[in-house]
Amino acid sequence: MKAAVRRRYGSPDVVSVEEAEKPPVKENELLIKVHATTVNRTDCGLRVAHPFFLRLITGLFRPKVTIIGTEFAGEVTATGGGVTSFKVGDRVFGFNEATFGTHAQYLSVPQGGMLALIPAGVGYEQAAPSTEGAYYALTMIKTTGIRKGQNVLVNGATGAIGSAAVQLVKALGAGVTAVCATENLELVRGLGADRVIDYTAEDFTKDKQEYDVVIDAVGKSTFGRCRRLLKPHGIYTSSELGTWGQNLFLTLVTPLFRGRKVRFPISERDPGIARHVKELIESGAFTPVIDRRYPLDDIVEAYRYVETGRKIGNVVIVVDHSNEVDE
Repeated sequence: MKAAVRRRYGSPDVVSVEEAEKPPVKENELLIKVHATTVNRTDCGLRVAHPFFLRLITGLFRPKVTIIGTEFAGEVTATGGGVTSFKVGDRVFGFNEATFGTHAQYLSVPQGGMLALIPAGVGYEQAAPSTEGAYYALTMIKTTGIRKGQNVLVNGATGAIGSAAVQLVKALGAGVTAVCATENLELVRGLGADRVIDYTAEDFTKDKQEYDVVIDAVGKSTFGRCRRLLKPHGIYTSSELGTWGQNLFLTLVTPLFRGRKVRFPISERDPGIARHVKELIESGAFTPVIDRRYPLDDIVEAYRYVETGRKIGNVVIVVDHSNEVDE
C-alpha cells in the first residue's frame, strides 16, 4: 500500500510517499480502506515532536511510529473474529489519536476506538475532517461548562477547532462573538456567530463586552491579555499550553482566588465522541469547514500549507486506490 512515511523528526521534507506493509488485523480490529484523511495541527506537532516532551511517548531520538495521521474516512474491508459492532462494507469515519497511521491507503483500528458510521448522504471527503476540530472544541466546551444563555468569545474562529467551536457553542444556545480576519467575516457569520470582530482592524482584547467564557482556539493570546474580557467569575481556556506551560500552572492557581480562572482542556479518548459528532452532523448543528484538498502524493505540500497558519477550517488528503495492486 501507499503511505506517507517519516523516519525522523523535522520539517515537511522528512515525509515521503512510498510503499509500506498493509497493517495486520487483530481479533478486535477493523481494516479500513482509507478514502480521505487530513493534515492538521496534531499531525504537524507529531511530525516535529513539539512540544518536546512528546518524544517521551513517540520516541526520544527517532519516531517509533513512521506513519502518522489522526483523522480518517473509509470503508471496512476486513474484520477480526471478535468484531461485532461493524461489518465489511460499512462506511466509517473517526479519530485515531492513539496509534495514528491514517496517512495511508489502509488502516487498522480497534472496534472500540473513536469511530462511527458516516451519516447518509455525506461523502468521505466531508466526513474525514469531522473529528479533530470537533473533538477539541467539545473538550473545551465541557471543560468550561458552557451552557444556554451565556456569552462566549472564540478567538481563531476559522481554524478547525475554532470553526467547530462557533457552531457547537451556538447549538447549545449561547451567544457567540467570533474573532477572525477581514476576508472571513461572512464565513464566520454563516457558521452562526452573533458578532464578529476583525482582528486586522481592532484589538479584540479591548472589546467592551464581557464574557462568561473566552476560548482561544489558536493559542495566540494569554489569560493576562483576555482577563479584562471576562465576567467576575468568567473562564479562559486555550488550545495551547502557553509560554512555559503557563495555562497548566494557571489552571491550578487561579481557582484559589475565587474570581476569573483558567481551565486547560484535557481531552479524553471517549469512543462515544465520534457517535456524538455523527449526530451533530445529522442534525445540521455541525458541518466541518474545508479549505483545500490534496492527493496523498502531494501531502508534503499540504503540510507546508497548514504550517503557513493561513488555512481555513481543514485540509483534506484524498487517497486514491485506482492504481492499487491486489495482494
